[in-house]
Amino acid sequence: MNDSGEDEGADQRGWLARVTFPDGQEPDPRFTLANERTFLAWTRTSLAFLAAGIALEAFDIERLNPHLQSWIAVAMLVVGILIAAGAALRWLNVEKAMRRGKALPVPGIVPLLGLAGVFAALMVLVGVAL
Repeated sequence: MNDSGEDEGADQRGWLARVTFPDGQEPDPRFTLANERTFLAWTRTSLAFLAAGIALEAFDIERLNPHLQSWIAVAMLVVGILIAAGAALRWLNVEKAMRRGKALPVPGIVPLLGLAGVFAALMVLVGVAL
């Protein structure tokens, strides 16, 4: 205790940090900031898929069936949403693992992104072949 009667080890973090990360030790700020940069990179990827979905729905592609084009646009939007959600969950899980001194979780959104890339390439091939 200090002269004012407060515990010197009292949690000085904001309420959101205390609620989100109630246990564990504060990690090195460099690792927390690296985790944040990774989150932002996944967010940019998500935005690219969202932009692709919007562009596919907004512009007519002459050689592509309109119904197929709409389905591809919806698929791109769904992938963008899933990547955004996965990025947020990954950021949270990595932060918790670092605070608890545990192994970092496997990035589950990597296979999703790989499959989405294959799907997009196949759709381009279908569009070109038609």
